[in-house]
Amino acid sequence: MHIRANDIVEVIRGDDAGVRGKVLRVDRETGKIVVEGANRVKKHVRKSQKNPQGGILSKEAPIAISNVMLVCQACNTATRTGARVLADGGKERFCKQCGAGIGQISVSKDRQGKP
Repeated sequence: MHIRANDIVEVIRGDDAGVRGKVLRVDRETGKIVVEGANRVKKHVRKSQKNPQGGILSKEAPIAISNVMLVCQACNTATRTGARVLADGGKERFCKQCGAGIGQISVSKDRQGKP
């Protein structure tokens, strides 16, 4: 999966197209993510001891991962990503437009388990 929690993404499809936000949660089984400030839905909550006021809550709903693009921090654009092998044997994500590294995916096999 090319998107992880705490990444900044831009929504490219749907009613919230163009909105940028931080990824709060990733669900690998369904292929959906929750983006802060995007795809907000209203939920009616009845009165209870936990919520004595009741009323209408606004919260983020999951978005299909195919409807968002990762934002590169170096060039500040929504871009496609790739994976490349580093000199030490680890893997990292990189921006297809500017070539900047976005974050490490895995460490080399000889460095696993070592700080």
